[in-house]
Amino acid sequence: MRTGRFRKPAPEIAQRYSESVSFDWRLYRYDVAGSIAHAAALTQAEIITTDEQEKINNGLRTIEKEIESGKFEWDRSLEDVHMNIEAALTKRIGAAGVKLHTARSRNDQIALDLRLYVKEEITKVAVRLRSLQAALLHLAEQHIDVEMPGYTHLQRAQPIFFAHYLLAQIEAIERDAERLRDCNARTDVLPLGSGALAGSTIVVDRQLMAQQLGFSRVSQNSLDAVGDRDFVCEFLFSLAMIGMHLSRLSEDLIIWNTHEFGFVEFSDAFSTGSSLMPQKKNPDMAELTRGKTGRLYGNLLSILTTLKALRSSYNRDMQEDKEALFDSVDTVRAALEVFTAMLPQLKINRDRMEAAANAPNLFATDLAEYLVKKGMPFREAHEIIGKLVARSATKQTPLDRVPLLEMKKLSLLFDSDVANIFDIRRSLSERSAIGAPSPENIATQIARWRSDLRK
Repeated sequence: MRTGRFRKPAPEIAQRYSESVSFDWRLYRYDVAGSIAHAAALTQAEIITTDEQEKINNGLRTIEKEIESGKFEWDRSLEDVHMNIEAALTKRIGAAGVKLHTARSRNDQIALDLRLYVKEEITKVAVRLRSLQAALLHLAEQHIDVEMPGYTHLQRAQPIFFAHYLLAQIEAIERDAERLRDCNARTDVLPLGSGALAGSTIVVDRQLMAQQLGFSRVSQNSLDAVGDRDFVCEFLFSLAMIGMHLSRLSEDLIIWNTHEFGFVEFSDAFSTGSSLMPQKKNPDMAELTRGKTGRLYGNLLSILTTLKALRSSYNRDMQEDKEALFDSVDTVRAALEVFTAMLPQLKINRDRMEAAANAPNLFATDLAEYLVKKGMPFREAHEIIGKLVARSATKQTPLDRVPLLEMKKLSLLFDSDVANIFDIRRSLSERSAIGAPSPENIATQIARWRSDLRK
């Protein structure tokens, strides 16, 4: 790297500051695959012979095995994964190794490695999302008829089924999976062959390389290809969204696990104790997941901030994208694995949930709709039921115990059938519009998800 233009080697302090091999070594498999594809294109372009190609391929595969086994020695003075592998190859096979970098730059090389890495990680994260959805679905099937209060503003709002809540989490995770599929479409573009920024006078068959490496498209502008990190940003955003959904799920479970709610209880396996208070059983796995989401946001913001002021093409600042990327991948992988293992062990307190779901005030909206069905405009019905709730609170009389005569003072439309309004099963059964929490809808959704998750 420095033997031609520079007279002296870089000082130790500069080497330490600029090296990336301490973290980008994780890209070795993709770097090897890219070099093998590039060697095939160089052979076709008659830059190297078939014998030299075979030496290159055999040497690269040997190096890959050594890295996998932990025997390979990384040299920080060679800066990165690319130069370490190239130097080792040249040392082993001689002149053929020196020819490998023809018509290639580390700029298009790292762009390729990152795209191959992100493509593979998208697939792995998608599989873990499916596993989490399956765990949520199994929990919903086990507790399909458990009633609970739904909340807005952390205030009891209307009764729903616990299964409806779990299905809502599955829907959110499905959007995460859709974002990953969208991200993959923009990641699935071969940048190799773009050179430093302007290609090369040695023309290589980029379609051949794309086919060998499993890319569906080839980049159309060499300047854009080496400077494009949109796919990294998009992937980090997708991971941050997964973190956000896991954090919201964590928050629900954490508060429901409190003595004040008592809706759920974490198993001992996924709880921790206190160093001081012997009685404590803390939901630390959920709390850690909630906390780690901040790291996912920070990683996304760091790469966006790095890119915002860069000139077109490659800049060394882009080296800073990898640690954020690797950290987000590792963080989301661990969180998904923990939640998938933790949810089946969650204890559901049916009695506490259903007692809360049957609180009379949760049927206030049903009372308003009762009047609407008898011909009253909704805003007028809303006002009347509001007054009824206020009187109920003042007199400390549960809403379902208010005498019919008292109700008739507010509206003559109230009749003896109003008592049926406080039947939670009736209430939930009537919520039959698409997406609402009727038993029939929940059964249909569970069946659909059961089928979809098998695909």
